[in-house]
Amino acid sequence: MKLHYQPARMDELAAIMVIEEAGFSPAEAATKTAMAERIRLYPDTFIVATDEANQVVGYIVGPAFSQRYLTDELFEQAHANRRDDPYQTVLSLAVHPDFRGHGIGSQLLAELAQVAKAQGRVAITLTCLADLIPFYESNDYQNEVISASSHAGETWYNLVYPLQ
Repeated sequence: MKLHYQPARMDELAAIMVIEEAGFSPAEAATKTAMAERIRLYPDTFIVATDEANQVVGYIVGPAFSQRYLTDELFEQAHANRRDDPYQTVLSLAVHPDFRGHGIGSQLLAELAQVAKAQGRVAITLTCLADLIPFYESNDYQNEVISASSHAGETWYNLVYPLQ
């Protein structure tokens, strides 16, 4: 399967929301309004994977940030990428259920790393649940500490991928 990676477009929002809602619990998932704001405010770091039929099969999204670890405010209020922020975040990485197990999530992480390096970021930072730690560690992310996040009432872990 040949995939293409490009910035998200507003006309892909419905397909993105199907994937978001399949990948996250209702308490964890972003709203349609929040996702539209993310497309609008940081299209350079909202990357979709599409197949030969131009169907969205997965995406990764997050803004640049000034801190090493995500804060809950990033999930609640979007802001445009700032050139001088040293960290690239991941708020969501999700693959359509029909396309899981083909390495698309890892490819999306690699695509975002290329963008973040080109923008001069020092690392990519994200939070994840315990069951996803092995996936991120297989992509060379380091599990550093339990997050202070209380997003969706879950226990989250801070993982970081150095870019330099």
